[in-house]
Amino acid sequence: MRHHNRIKKFGRERNVRNALMRSLARALIIDERITTTEAKAKALRPFVERLVTTGRADTVAARRLIAARLGGRAPEAKKLVSEISPRFKERPGGYTRILKLAPRLSDGAKMAIIEFVK
Repeated sequence: MRHHNRIKKFGRERNVRNALMRSLARALIIDERITTTEAKAKALRPFVERLVTTGRADTVAARRLIAARLGGRAPEAKKLVSEISPRFKERPGGYTRILKLAPRLSDGAKMAIIEFVK
């Protein structure tokens, strides 16, 4: 039974798993739409949605917090606060959507597209 085990581990240690989430989040912020496995997309969704909610405040503290969550990357934080978060000012949540794709040919992994809602 998986009681109290909500974190998807992806067979990685904590630091590597955090680096994976940061890199996926940066790619999503830059491209606004990425293709990844379904499990990674489902794990990425709450991570990114918290960042967007924080970015709606548009304060220096929010920019610094977002940059820290993204591994100290200021350009992605700037884009999130200045371009992406203002789109969702009136929206109470649900900034991303996950679209399921056909399985990957090489290993049969379930694939998905995660993107920001327009």
